[in-house]
Amino acid sequence: MYKELVEKLCQILYLEEQGLFKVYYGDQSGFSLNPCLPYGWQPKGEYVRICPKKSKRLNVFGLLSKDNDLQVYSTNSTVTSDLMIAFLDDFVKQIKQKTVVVLDNAPIHHSDEFQEKIAIWEEQDLHIFFLPTYSPHLNIIERLWLKAKYEWLKPHHYESFETLTNAVEEIFNQVGSKFKIDFGEIKHFTEFKTAFKFE
Repeated sequence: MYKELVEKLCQILYLEEQGLFKVYYGDQSGFSLNPCLPYGWQPKGEYVRICPKKSKRLNVFGLLSKDNDLQVYSTNSTVTSDLMIAFLDDFVKQIKQKTVVVLDNAPIHHSDEFQEKIAIWEEQDLHIFFLPTYSPHLNIIERLWLKAKYEWLKPHHYESFETLTNAVEEIFNQVGSKFKIDFGEIKHFTEFKTAFKFE
C-alpha cells in the first residue's frame, strides 16, 4: 500500500508540474508557552533563560504549496472534524484551478462527516489525497512547523501567550515573502524529479 500511494503521489506531482493541478499539503500543529528551542547561543558570562509556562494552546491548520503559498486557520479550541470541514469549506471558495489537498490519516480526516464531504468538494475541483500511514516525511508542511518553532520564533516571542500568538500570526502572514522554504532541499522532491525527469 505504501508503494502504491507514493507512486500515486509522484503522478500527482508530475501533473502539477504540467500545470494540471495545484497541490497543497495540509496538517495541524500547536503553539504554546512551552518553547521548542533545543539549543542557543549566549554571550560569555551571561545567561539566557526561557522558562516553560502553562498556557493556552494556539492550534493551527495550514495548507502549504511548494511555491510557498500558505493558507492558515487558527483556533484556541481543539481541532475537530467539524472544524476541519469548515476550514476546507472556506478554502475551496478560494481555489482558482483544480486542487489536490494532501492530508495524513488523523482520525478527524476519516469521520463519517468528513468522508461525506469529499465528493462534494470534488464537484468544486478540490480533491483529497491521503498519504500512507506513518509517513510525515512525505508531508512538506511538516517543514513549515519545524522552521516556525525552531528557527523563526525567537525567545522574546514567549513572553506571554499574546506575544506568541501575534508572532505566529506575523510569521505565517509573511510566508512566501520574508519567510520561505526551499523545497529543493527535501529529499523526496529531489527523488520524484529524478524519477519523472522534471525540468
